[in-house]
Amino acid sequence: MRLRGLTYRLSGVSTVETLDVERVSSEIVVARLNRPERLNAMTFEMFDAFANLQQEVDNDPTARVLIVTGTGRAFCAGLDLDLAATLPDMNAADLLAGQESWARSIAGFRHMDKPVIAAVNGAAAGAGMALALAADIRIASPAARFNAAFIRIGLTGGDVGTSWLLPRIVGFGRALEILMTGRFVDAEEALRIGMVTEIASESDLLERAVETAELICRNSPFGVRMTKKVLQANVDASSLDAAIDLENRNQVLAFQTDDMREAFNAFREKRDPRFSGH
Repeated sequence: MRLRGLTYRLSGVSTVETLDVERVSSEIVVARLNRPERLNAMTFEMFDAFANLQQEVDNDPTARVLIVTGTGRAFCAGLDLDLAATLPDMNAADLLAGQESWARSIAGFRHMDKPVIAAVNGAAAGAGMALALAADIRIASPAARFNAAFIRIGLTGGDVGTSWLLPRIVGFGRALEILMTGRFVDAEEALRIGMVTEIASESDLLERAVETAELICRNSPFGVRMTKKVLQANVDASSLDAAIDLENRNQVLAFQTDDMREAFNAFREKRDPRFSGH
C-alpha cells in the first residue's frame, strides 16, 4: 500500500506553527513536530499543544490511533537550548510548576485512551526521547538515535517520566547505564534491546506506522483501550493473581459490548468487522 495524502484536519485542534496535526484517514491522526530548523526542539507552547492534542484525539469518536513524528532530519532534540538556558534564573516555585506541567504533558501520551505510535525519524534527545518512550509503540528509521541529554547539562538522568518508562521498556540495568552515561543509542541497538519494535527506511517510516495503526483499527475500540490499560496496570501488578483478576474483569466487560458480538460474528463469517464503539 502507498500512503494516502494527508488531507483531513483534526476537528477542534488548532494547528500551531510548531505542531502540524492532520489525518491519513478518519481513524488515524498524524502529529508532526514542525521546527526542523531547530531539530524540532520543544518550546513551552508545544507542551500546551501536546496536552490539547491528547484531549482532542481522545474526545474524537472517530479517531482510533495517534502517530507522532518529526519534520526534517530529527524526531525531537528535547527542550530548546535557548529556553533551557533561562531556567536556572527562575525561582524554585516557578521552576517546579513548570517542571510539573512539562512532565504532565509528556506523560499525557501514555495516559491517553487511544494508542500512540512514535515514528522516530531521527535524533530523539532529552525530552524528545521521553516523548518517544511515552508512546505505546515505537518504530524507528535507521537515522534514529536516543539519548538522555539532560544528564549532559548537569541535570539528572530522570526527567519527564524517563526514569519510570525506560526501565520498563529495556530493563533496569540497561536503563541505568543509558541514563547515567547520556550516550546515544542508535537504531540497531534500540531494536536489539526492545526500545523500538522495528526499523523502517526513511521513505517507508510513516507508511509502516500507518500500517501498524490500521492493524490496531481492525480490533474493537473498547478492546484496544482496555488492552492498553491492563498492560499499564499489570506491569506493576503485585502478583500474577492480581493481574489475572484485572484481566477477568476486563474480559467480562468486553463480553457485554456490541462490538464484541460484531467482531465474533465477523471472524466466523470471514469478513471485516464494522465497529460502532459500543
